Amino acid sequence: MNISLQAGLIALAMLAALIAPAGRSLAAPAIAPKEWALYKDKFLDPAGRIVDNANGGISHSEGQGYGLLLSYLAGNRGDFDRIWAFTRTEMMVRDDGLAAWKWDPAASPHISDTNNASDGDLLIAYGLALAGDAWHRPDLSQAAAGIATALASGSLETVGDLVVLKPGNSGFAARDRADGPVVNPSYWVFEALPAMAELAPNGPWSELAANGRTLLVRSMKIGPSDLPPDWVSLKTSPAVADGFPQEFSYNALRIPLYLVRAGIHDRDLLAPFMAGMPDDQGRVRIVDIATGQTRQLLADSGYRIIPALVSCVLDRKPIAEDLKSFQPTDYYPSTLQLLALAYARRHHPECL
Repeated sequence: MNISLQAGLIALAMLAALIAPAGRSLAAPAIAPKEWALYKDKFLDPAGRIVDNANGGISHSEGQGYGLLLSYLAGNRGDFDRIWAFTRTEMMVRDDGLAAWKWDPAASPHISDTNNASDGDLLIAYGLALAGDAWHRPDLSQAAAGIATALASGSLETVGDLVVLKPGNSGFAARDRADGPVVNPSYWVFEALPAMAELAPNGPWSELAANGRTLLVRSMKIGPSDLPPDWVSLKTSPAVADGFPQEFSYNALRIPLYLVRAGIHDRDLLAPFMAGMPDDQGRVRIVDIATGQTRQLLADSGYRIIPALVSCVLDRKPIAEDLKSFQPTDYYPSTLQLLALAYARRHHPECL
């Protein structure tokens, strides 16, 4: 192991220690065995792929990354290894060390789009890094370092005064689109960025983290709701990207969860989400960016728990009882609910 990687892994161990609260072993699962059993029975294929049941049964790098993180938080090493084995053999087929974003059981070959998705790559690397350190698995740590290095080499772009994360290495840069570059603010998995900095110390990770917050503030000014759209053009001032719905929608609604899980409890940054996301019954609004009007209401517990968690972290308002019970519905909200519950248990048990 080279010296820089060894130093990075030592620093990652210090980061992992911060993830668990004082007095609690990192081995104590933040996701209960029953919860993980319910999740994997519905979404984890025996081959090791996380199935997006609301999206034609496909698998994607985001789901594999979430699966690694959740199985790590559940302390289930066997399931973690299954998910990683599928990811490594079926999706790590690119020549740059990143994962192809989409695996389709109905397609032949199953990889129907070889472009990567940078949030999926971040999640995969982060899950590997945490498990490699906690379980003393240098094979996982080295795999994480390889992905982090590949992300730093091909997935970051400087736009004016900002270092930004391209959603994929192809199709989003200024040279690829008339309104490019285009970014997705929800692809900043803020809690993963310090780990990337330790794994690939030559990358501009601290700048990326700071610029993600700057970009978020700028994106909130696009429309009257003060909520960011899912897809943002940075050609001039931030605007909704061409060809994408003008919505605060399924992508962007996870941003406050990512902020809170990363320990970013900036009230000014989170306040627009608290004010604009939920309706008076706690349902999450899909919002028209141009008008600020509600296009759809999402009542799934996995969506409603996000503003509830923010309210508890900032204002000590306990999470409602019905949001504490996990019953899987669709892949995406079920994943978000477990991430929210795991964070509350480890960092804000008073919320529960």
